[in-house]
Amino acid sequence: MPMIFGLILVHVISIFFSLQKVSFAVDSISPFFNISDGKTLVSKEGIFELGFFSPGTPTNRYVGIWYKKIPVRKVVWVANRCSPINDFSGVLTINSTGNLVLLNQNKSVVVWSTNSSKKVKKRPIVELLDSGNLVLRDEEDRNLESNYLWQSFDYPADTFLPGMKFGWDIRKGLNRKFSAWKTWDDPCPGDLSYGSAVKLDIYPEAYVWKGTEIYYRSGPWNGIGISGLPLLKPNQLFDTHFVYNGYELYCMYNLKINSVSTRIVMNQTNSAFQLLIWMEGGRSWKLYGSAPQDDCDIYGRCGANGNCVISENAVCQCLNGFKPKSQQRWDLRDWSEGCVRKSPLNCQDGERDEEKHKDEDGFVRLVGIKMPDTRNTWFNDGINLKECRAKCLSNCSCSAYSNRDIKGYGKGCRIWFGGLMDMREISDSEQPLYVRIPASELGIARAARKLRAIIVVSVVGSLSGMLLVGYYIFRKTLKGRNRKTTRKNKAKEEDFELPLFSQDTISIATNNFSVNIKLGEGGFGPVYRGMLEDGQEIAVKRLSLSSRQGINELKNEVILIAKLQHRNLVKLLGCCIDKEEKLLVYEYMPNKSLDCFIFDKERSKLLQWPKRFEIICGIARGLQYLHQDSRLRIVHRDLKASNILLDKEMNPKISDFGMARTFGEDETEGKTNRVVGTYGYMAPEYAFSGLFSTNSDIFSFGTIMLEIVSGKRSIGFHHENNEGFTLIGRAWALLKEGRPLELIDAQLRESYDNLQEVLRCIHVGLLCVQQRPKDRPSMSSVVLMLGSETELAQPKPPGYFIERNSQEDCSSSKDESLSKNTMTRTTIMGR
Repeated sequence: MPMIFGLILVHVISIFFSLQKVSFAVDSISPFFNISDGKTLVSKEGIFELGFFSPGTPTNRYVGIWYKKIPVRKVVWVANRCSPINDFSGVLTINSTGNLVLLNQNKSVVVWSTNSSKKVKKRPIVELLDSGNLVLRDEEDRNLESNYLWQSFDYPADTFLPGMKFGWDIRKGLNRKFSAWKTWDDPCPGDLSYGSAVKLDIYPEAYVWKGTEIYYRSGPWNGIGISGLPLLKPNQLFDTHFVYNGYELYCMYNLKINSVSTRIVMNQTNSAFQLLIWMEGGRSWKLYGSAPQDDCDIYGRCGANGNCVISENAVCQCLNGFKPKSQQRWDLRDWSEGCVRKSPLNCQDGERDEEKHKDEDGFVRLVGIKMPDTRNTWFNDGINLKECRAKCLSNCSCSAYSNRDIKGYGKGCRIWFGGLMDMREISDSEQPLYVRIPASELGIARAARKLRAIIVVSVVGSLSGMLLVGYYIFRKTLKGRNRKTTRKNKAKEEDFELPLFSQDTISIATNNFSVNIKLGEGGFGPVYRGMLEDGQEIAVKRLSLSSRQGINELKNEVILIAKLQHRNLVKLLGCCIDKEEKLLVYEYMPNKSLDCFIFDKERSKLLQWPKRFEIICGIARGLQYLHQDSRLRIVHRDLKASNILLDKEMNPKISDFGMARTFGEDETEGKTNRVVGTYGYMAPEYAFSGLFSTNSDIFSFGTIMLEIVSGKRSIGFHHENNEGFTLIGRAWALLKEGRPLELIDAQLRESYDNLQEVLRCIHVGLLCVQQRPKDRPSMSSVVLMLGSETELAQPKPPGYFIERNSQEDCSSSKDESLSKNTMTRTTIMGR
């Protein structure tokens, strides 16, 4: 009996372990298990499945990955693409070196292997992810891409899946490219492939190759999408990303809706590649887009300097200033020869002829086109469009230039040399290309554009003549009523001591106030980024019709700031006042405003203590200039973090002087019944009594100092033990208790070498926010205290020590923490 019982026990144990083998880790395998023909590996959520399959001849077996829940099997990856197993004996397992290998029945022949050179620390595991990525990783490593020993996404077949990288990785020696199946039943790569043939030291883009010849070109990345491939532009379905960091260059797309299944597949027989979406309702794959789309997408269809326009009978056309190289009739020309210049460029030894400025080369601006092939280009992210133009003119081989990145108003520079190859018309492309032509042709091009404009205007005029006559009569009646208002709003340059820009100039500079280049919006209206014709970048504050700032406030800001010249004050370049349109034109601040950094968890890491201290000192010097050193004594009245702008070197500049007031030599204080500003920065005597002076600005400066040190907003400050304290109250309480270090931003605790400097700033900040105005130091004293080690007086209790319900006394507008030359204000009626 004991023997029989023992045999039964052994049998039960063996059944238990066999069941464990079947159910073990359906999404992964370890060295103790394998996948034989007939068994599959399924991802955790059941989205993808790996196993053996036959696309054609039943005895040709391949290991592949396909969608599990979609009834029509579509294979997205194949391991042994050109090495099928001719029977059902294949086994997928992990060998002694930790690599995934495909073996035949007798396990003597390795049909396919991952060939990873990385050493395994503990135990290798193969896992199929829900993204469709088959990964080989070490058991003790976290499931991160950087820790993978090998992954199928690095060796794509014919399918581009969401999350998959397409491009180069120099460190790993990878060139991730896609290739179509040779035929429908043979997954071995055909002669159609999609990859990058460009080195990393010039601007990259992707190509479809047919054998050794280029068949299609995607166009370069422009900061938003792939310029010549509309189907991969960001949309409601997915986002496209591009990474270029010197050692890695790749493009990828990610789904916004996880429940949707999409794939981009290379196709040997139809279009080069297709974007397909699975439609659950129709139980089929729907074509979302494909490329090439038409004859104009075929590479080099119209040769060098030719533009392909699919809507024209003669699809090939030469660019302005060029003529066909072939002299035959247009319908018989060999357009592979392209176009050549009608006249040579005025260029000698790469230098511009400054003495013959009128005869120098110029540029024709083209929009709505696919950017030319970038294989013979140079690019620089650190220069603007104006500098890019000059760079092109200084080189006789330069034929065109453009922005590298079109986000906002555009940045960076890309220059083409030699012939401009593979251009076509794309209706929704907004990126301009500036093509170089000699002065003699430049005049002809401008005349042609003018003639076309005249024709259009004439046609429109003839059709709408009667309407214009009726409008004229109505306008004439109304004109008399508005004549006085027009005179009142008419701006003269001598009134402001600054240039006046025309409304047309500003409209062109801001792309007609496009929302794509909007920097932000405050209480007085939106702010736009722009670029003047000479390439200078600007920020335009456009006062909205509903704004409470009127013509008087705008004139006040213009007149005041026009007379101020200091490195820590934002520079006003000009303005535009045309009837109801009121615009201020400032220098552009690329790093936006101070609040975008100190109150942002990630950006605040970029402002370590040395730079924060420089910003504090810069603001102090700017205020000292306003209060004491300028021709006028000026009180800003709305000093806050969002009104401190940062230039490209992170130097602070005080902005927004719409509410500023001036004092005479004998004046020290003013009073108003209309209090404007931002709650949390206003001095108590100003908020509740309408009294303002340089001391009220000093209070605001002290608040900003405490914000910079703590990384916390003065408005809506919260602390687990603050017992209703404001930021100012919290700082004062910690100083009195001998614990001021607790106020310091956690991001700064490893960046300050001089602790006394940080503590001194807290101390000076509390001196600036004392309750009584006469107790606060002057700005010249503040500058002296920040730059020396003199002994400091003990601060008295500050204003706004305890948090109050601001709704009892005022209505507060929320601070806009965007980069803008605009003003958020709170109106508080004096009590």
